[in-house]
Amino acid sequence: MSPSSHGSPEPWRIHFFQRHADDDDDESVPTIDFLDSLPPKVAAEIHAVLEAVAEAPPPAFSGGGKWEVMHGDMAGFYEVRVQGGGKNHRLLCVLERDADDLGGSSIICIGGLSKPRRSAAKARDYKILKKYRQEFEERRTVLE
Repeated sequence: MSPSSHGSPEPWRIHFFQRHADDDDDESVPTIDFLDSLPPKVAAEIHAVLEAVAEAPPPAFSGGGKWEVMHGDMAGFYEVRVQGGGKNHRLLCVLERDADDLGGSSIICIGGLSKPRRSAAKARDYKILKKYRQEFEERRTVLE
């Protein structure tokens, strides 16, 4: 019997959104660019949170402040929240349940931002991340 037949949900897949050549000649992967800009310890913690969320999976994951749903203008995003180096680091993701084109239920990592502690993210950063989410929704491109 598969694990799901025993009541344990299957882990969700993790994908990194990749920009399409029509939108970005370099076909960049914003999450990789973000993770590469972070101290290795912070990037490792973000990876660990993502893995834990995927294993739970997301609907059952108790965030403990590390995985939070966003509200208001950013509704539809979830964020991995990690602190390090005097900053708050956020990896923004969207969830796709039963996504056949992605191999099943998936967490799609859209991109990230870092900001000083106890300060709001810049509207410009959120605008870029919403643009990337729209690109993903239209093109469904992820890093292979």
